[in-house]
Amino acid sequence: MNQNSTDSDNNNTKSVPDTSFPVLNDGFIRVVDTMGTDESIVQAARVSYGKGTKKSREDRMLIRYLMRMGHTSPFEMCEIKFHIRVPMDTWRQWIRHRTANVNEYSTRYSIAIDQAQTTDTDGWREQSKANHQGSGDFLPGEIGEALTREETEIQKRARDIYNQRIERGVAREQARKDLPLSTYTEAYWKIDLHNLLHFLGLRMDSHAQKEIRAYATIIGNEIVAKWVPMTWQAFLDYRVNSLRLSARDLDIVKTINTAGPEEALKKLESFRWVKKDVDGWKLILECTELETKLIKLGLPIPWE
Repeated sequence: MNQNSTDSDNNNTKSVPDTSFPVLNDGFIRVVDTMGTDESIVQAARVSYGKGTKKSREDRMLIRYLMRMGHTSPFEMCEIKFHIRVPMDTWRQWIRHRTANVNEYSTRYSIAIDQAQTTDTDGWREQSKANHQGSGDFLPGEIGEALTREETEIQKRARDIYNQRIERGVAREQARKDLPLSTYTEAYWKIDLHNLLHFLGLRMDSHAQKEIRAYATIIGNEIVAKWVPMTWQAFLDYRVNSLRLSARDLDIVKTINTAGPEEALKKLESFRWVKKDVDGWKLILECTELETKLIKLGLPIPWE
């Protein structure tokens, strides 16, 4: 490796927070190690062209070009390793991202972590009426108080039974089977920057579950932003804060601008994206997503 790039990588590692970030009631995120920097991405990209080191401004322009055009392989030159503590139900979503190297705490070899994720009385959410896999508004406080009380009881009971099984000599691999999914687990999670950004793009989104979004937001804003600041800014500009319009989205936007909202509404009806009944306009999910895009673009909503 070029000595200059090594020095740069080591210097940049100092900008990665050497701390443990608390998440939820007993979770955390800690950076164990990093490899590479913004400069590593630039060097990997320029190997293709046989060009040498450029100015910082040109480095930034190249990173932004790579992000904008979807050239992902240079971002794979950077890697980061985390130590995380996370509730098992959240970990089930996390581990679906199969593009990482993982080593998880084993409750076959060790006693299960004696902590569970708890929910404040004002933190219980109702099922979303529009999104079958998401949550909606918060439930009233009086309902939340009962739910939190029940949660405390069931978590304590499950833990007591687990401890009794261990004391009676039951194998750890069997004693654990009735522990709730709220029980915390720990893992080392190593991933390259390209796949990490994909993870963050999905899990920082407002539609992601609130619990995993709490982890993703800290990883992005508190860690990645300091580790590879040029890449992070490009990621925010071209992915997080950008708009992705489908062919039909573009058709509706053009129709609004050229023929007006009424004509756009007729087109939406022909798409079967909207339907009027006695209670007003009913929208399919894709049309609900379009509404958010139209608001961001400052355009009128055809069905209002």
